[in-house]
Parts: sequence; structure tokens; C-alpha cells
Amino acid sequence: MPERSTHVAVLMGGWSAERPVSLASGKACADALEGEGYRVTRVDVGRDVAAELARVAPDVAFNALHGPNGEDGRIQGLLEYLRIPYTHSGVLASALAMDKDKAKTVMAAAGVPVATGRIASRFEAAERHLMEPPYVVKPVREGSSFGVVIVREDRTHPPQEIAREDWPYGDTVLVEKFVPGRELTCGVMGDKPLDIIEIRPATGVFYDYDAKYAKGGSIHILPADLKPKIYQRVQELALTAHQALGCRGVTRTDFRYDDGPDGSGQLVALEVNTQPGMTETSLVPEMAAHVGLGFGELVRWMVEDASLDR
Repeated sequence: MPERSTHVAVLMGGWSAERPVSLASGKACADALEGEGYRVTRVDVGRDVAAELARVAPDVAFNALHGPNGEDGRIQGLLEYLRIPYTHSGVLASALAMDKDKAKTVMAAAGVPVATGRIASRFEAAERHLMEPPYVVKPVREGSSFGVVIVREDRTHPPQEIAREDWPYGDTVLVEKFVPGRELTCGVMGDKPLDIIEIRPATGVFYDYDAKYAKGGSIHILPADLKPKIYQRVQELALTAHQALGCRGVTRTDFRYDDGPDGSGQLVALEVNTQPGMTETSLVPEMAAHVGLGFGELVRWMVEDASLDR
């Protein structure tokens, strides 16, 4: 177990679309770790990160990166190569969870319900409806709701925006049946599920980037108002998904629950986030606080949990 004199490199920034969120997460975590007595070096990750880490020579890397290159197994592989213990999930689990289609396959095999969907070229998805609306088109390897398009029942034509020349999210998309209802999320810390938050966007019906990260962008109900059996079921599914993908440390699994008056009662897992946000509006710190774990204690636990061969 690391001592408080441990030198922690907080990895943040990077060059994905989620760079601003990562910088915010990294600053918050670095500040908290300094408050806990750790020696902290803040590393704004660039393509020279291997040389920078060799120069800094930390005892532990706290991974506060988000998006491609930060949570898809690549930085994890580099840290394994450099033999620097790190937080969060390892190479395989990170790569699996980042690929929404492959993650769904693994989760479904473990008994976690997922939405019906298929992989397609973004150009094919822009030419014709690949399933009857309503459905969702999302990049297969992005986070923070970047590039997500909801195709409503009254939409005559498939989404044209995904065929633009300046589309930055790759040529492969996941076309998935839209599941109406409540947005739920449940964290896992080690081998224990945390409590469940229901997320309600302050405006609109979609938990998009602004709803996630802007102050006042969403309303968090903690604990979510669910029947006890459903509450327990969501926690069980979050833990099952975490374990099926081989995750470590802290994760957060997002769900849809269609329990309205005319709802189907369907509960599905949308995705597992292996690098949950750690900003002032983030969900996992809120869940941890609900069980009496302050932000400093949370990041300290994550550093003490860091290892290799994750």
C-alpha cells in the first residue's frame, strides 16, 4: 500500500474531444491529493508522454484522462510497459468498455440486459433507416455523449449530420433501439456497488454534454426513487457489468428504465464508464459522498488501489 509520501503523477488533458473535462477532473484530483499529503506532479498529456513520465518518475499514475487514448487501453498499455502502477481499469477492460458494441456483447453474455443494436458505417446509417425509429446513432468509441443523434418517430429521413466531411468521431457507428424512460447510473468501487442516481436534464430530454458538465445542466436524485427490488437489481447489474468486462478500481454504469405509466418496464445497461468524470458536477464523487466518503478519501482510495497487471 503506498505511503502518503508517494509521488503521484496526475495524467490529464490529452487530445481527445474530452480534453476540457479531463483537465477539470485532473485539477480537482490533483488538488485533493495534495490536500491528502501526496507529492503530486500534474502532467498535461501530449504525444511525448512516455518521455515525460520517464523524466517525472512517479510512484503511481492517477489516470484522469477521458476519451480515446486515455480510457481505451492505450495509456494503460504504456504504463504497463513503463511499469508505473496506475488507477482505474487495465488494458483489456479499458479497450472492451470503450468499444460500445464489444462491451454490449460481453455484458449480454453475463446476463446484463442491453438495447438491440447493430454496427454500421456512418454513411450507410445516413442513407437509410437501419431500424424503425425511434433509435439512437452513436460513435462506437467516444464518450460524454459526443456525436450521439436521437432519431425520433417523426423523423422521415435518417440523420444527415453523421455523413459530414468534418465529422470527427470515426466512420463506424452503433445504431441502437431507443429506450425511453428514466436515466439511471450506478457506480462500483472495488467490488461493491454504490448508490444509484437518477439523472434528469434541466432542459430537454437527453443527457448530453452540457447536461453532464455545465453547472445546473442536470438534476441528480440520490438515492433514485425506485422500488427496492429494482434498486437492488440495478446495483447487481452494475457490479456484474464491471466484473464481466474485467474492470478494476472505480467505474460507473449507465442505465435506462422504462417504468412510466405506458412503459414496458424494460431496464437496460447502456455502457460502462471506466474513467468516470471527477469534476465538481460529477456523479461518482456524489455517490461516494452519499456513503460518507469525502472527495479526498475517494482519490486516496484510488491511489492506494493502483497497481500493474490490472
